[in-house]
Amino acid sequence: MSQKIKNNQLQDELEYRGDASVATHLHVCAYDEQGVDIAKGYRFADIEPMVNRRRQHWLQVHGLSDVATIEQICRHYEINFLVAQDILNPQHLAKIEQHDHYNVVILKLMLLQTDGSYTLHQISMIQGEDFVLTFSDRDIDFFSSVPDAVQNNVSKVRNRGCDFLLSVLLNSIMSHYMAILSDMEDQLEDLEELLLDTLGDTTTSIGDIQKYRKLCRMIKKYMNPLKDGMHVLLHCENCLVQESTLPFFQDVNDHLKSVFQSLDTCREMISALVDLYLSNNDQRMNSIMKQLTVVSTLFIPLTFFAGIWGMNFRVMPELDWKYGYAGAWGLMVVIALVVFWYFKRKKWY
Repeated sequence: MSQKIKNNQLQDELEYRGDASVATHLHVCAYDEQGVDIAKGYRFADIEPMVNRRRQHWLQVHGLSDVATIEQICRHYEINFLVAQDILNPQHLAKIEQHDHYNVVILKLMLLQTDGSYTLHQISMIQGEDFVLTFSDRDIDFFSSVPDAVQNNVSKVRNRGCDFLLSVLLNSIMSHYMAILSDMEDQLEDLEELLLDTLGDTTTSIGDIQKYRKLCRMIKKYMNPLKDGMHVLLHCENCLVQESTLPFFQDVNDHLKSVFQSLDTCREMISALVDLYLSNNDQRMNSIMKQLTVVSTLFIPLTFFAGIWGMNFRVMPELDWKYGYAGAWGLMVVIALVVFWYFKRKKWY
């Protein structure tokens, strides 16, 4: 059933367009060179005192069902209405754009489930001069290692600006996709070896290959907009990305290029596997046809003699012979064995 798409320019109220029922809860990590303070809450008022201290801080918002809280956060950070709509729309395409006093990054995160499938989560990031906001409609703990890094001042993250924190978050996601594609390459290689080892006799279905093709399409669809989007961060005109941080964003861009290179490799491997699978099917069908042909050929001379002896001529001496029946059986068996031996000698079977 097709989903009706609303015209967001004809709306004057924010609306959550997802289906997740996760209660909205907030986690803020405020830091400077001296230390780190952490606070949690379900309303913006619970953490507002900490974000008003003008320290650098990272505010994580899990669950978007409480639209009033999301609206309050956007109003506090002067996030415009259209960006707030994009945050509340989990089906929004990935993008990177800059505004006067903040940068917006919306991308998709694929997480592996216990059954081997992937679930798609939208992560919205907004980076300002002294803040980074991340929004997710699910309660995911993907960035769990980053607060520890801030706490321990790994790579002197507390001595750097919020643009560096944004590069760290983006790099985590790019590394995650690189790991997904690396695992896919290994699985495709195993599948190729299986098809080669069981050439002409395989239980591998086209569905096993098709699931990788769908996964590649999904990754390309949601990562493709970032190819041009990274140019926005590398040539940022609102002065929110410092020149000293550009090498880190270039590193993110290099990882993004690596993702697409791995994606191309996987797509080539999938195409080769499809050809190999079809070749296997053809070879298996040829093997079946060969066996049927051998059986049919064995019965051609037998059918010939049976046809002669089945004719209604009055004078047919072997029909009155005492050993005629046994002789007929013996002759048929000998002929069948001779034909089979001839096929084996010619290596036709």
